[in-house]
Amino acid sequence: MSKQNKALIEEYRSRGYKDDMLPKPSEKRTWNTFNYFTLWQGSVHNIPSYIAVGGFLTLGLSSFGLITAIILSSLVIAAAMVLNGFAGSKYGIPFAMLLRGSYGVKGALLPGTLRGGIASIMWFGIMNTAGTGAMLILISKFWPSFLNIGGGDTILGLGIPAMIAFLIFWAVNMVIAFYGGDVLNKFTAILNPLIWLVFGGLAIWAVYQAGISNILTYAPEQVQTDGGSFFKFFIVMNSLVAVWACPAVGNCDFTQYAKSNKAQAKGQTLGFVVAYTLFAMTSVMILAGASIHYGVDTWNVLDIVNNFDGWFVPTFASIVILMTTISTNATANIIPAGYQVVALFPKLTYRKGVMIAGVVSVIICPWKLMESQDSLFMFLNLIGAMLGPVLGVMLAHYFVILKGNVNLETLYTKPGQYNYFKNGYNTLAFGVTIVAAVAAIIGEFITVLKPLSQVSWFTGVLLAFCLYAYLTKRKIARDPSYMQIDDTDDESPEPITAK
Repeated sequence: MSKQNKALIEEYRSRGYKDDMLPKPSEKRTWNTFNYFTLWQGSVHNIPSYIAVGGFLTLGLSSFGLITAIILSSLVIAAAMVLNGFAGSKYGIPFAMLLRGSYGVKGALLPGTLRGGIASIMWFGIMNTAGTGAMLILISKFWPSFLNIGGGDTILGLGIPAMIAFLIFWAVNMVIAFYGGDVLNKFTAILNPLIWLVFGGLAIWAVYQAGISNILTYAPEQVQTDGGSFFKFFIVMNSLVAVWACPAVGNCDFTQYAKSNKAQAKGQTLGFVVAYTLFAMTSVMILAGASIHYGVDTWNVLDIVNNFDGWFVPTFASIVILMTTISTNATANIIPAGYQVVALFPKLTYRKGVMIAGVVSVIICPWKLMESQDSLFMFLNLIGAMLGPVLGVMLAHYFVILKGNVNLETLYTKPGQYNYFKNGYNTLAFGVTIVAAVAAIIGEFITVLKPLSQVSWFTGVLLAFCLYAYLTKRKIARDPSYMQIDDTDDESPEPITAK
């Protein structure tokens, strides 16, 4: 790392920024292609994803059509993750700081809180709730009477055994999150081959029990007949992509450690395509095959695992499912939430931010949201509608307005310095975000516009990207001084250059 860059980091540190928020020096930017390839593997194979696929089957798509939709979704997800991770891998900066460029130093706190403080914390709670079922299976195999603790009494609507399992699983997730990316990299490297073993094995079992031809022509007992298959194809893609609305917006929290743009771009693209291709085939085979075998629609992979005789297969499979859920929770939820808490309260450390986010995730009683598929789909669409526009604005600002060149002085400002956007808020970005978000959810209230809401993520991203790029370029043409930082009194070193 050059003396100039070291001096600039020290300058930013003197302004009150903690190390977690500072640009990462070269010695900390060590993640290679393989690290990014394994990073999201476990996040694809999780319990809510399998439940979602069960819901997709009821839309009326063929098994082959559903597999195709899932694989195509992986390309969209990879593109969103890679593109919004460019600034992180180029400058070594986290999401909370990059967001300042498009929304303003003070304005970034609102969308940042939406992503890291609300959506991530809610998702963290949901994934912990999903993992609770696997914990119960695991514990009951060795301690059957555990399920009878409390005699049917509940705590906040959750049975006492389930609450104990929830808190144990929550604690394991918190420990992984405390140690951040280094431990997570080792964890995902171990998890990756186990995923192929367990879910590949379940798929083989399903094909053996039901037959591949029956699986490919399988239709659930209750199938929706309204709407065309082509549009339902995009509904499936929207729901899958919306799952990644949070990680896509805040991917710089992980790409800030990349050796290069090429490493994160190649690793994430290959990782998502490979993981989702496996997921597409195994999820449909497992759920459809099990439903045919048992004679009843079965959408929860935990129910399938629990029906196996003996203790080894249910135990081993439950452990791997728990590990995939932990991987999802750490990468997509609790780590970004910890960073966002630090962005809101700069005097806190990352670990304190993780602890605060974790406690809040319990207080909101996330198991209530998992009580029905309808509530889960509604949550996914709402998250996609809110965060899609934020992603659209960020991409337009970085690639169209800044042309991939960020002046870090506009991000790491001195206390009370808001000379990039008026009073620290980019009102244009907020206006575009609101318009795009309304367009994405308006179909929930106006029937004729329902298709817009059914593909809420696409609606929000595309509309926000186009509007922000057009209106900002138009504003700059009218006022060339717009977005130019006034640094006449700033004697700090020049910004860190791209790696």
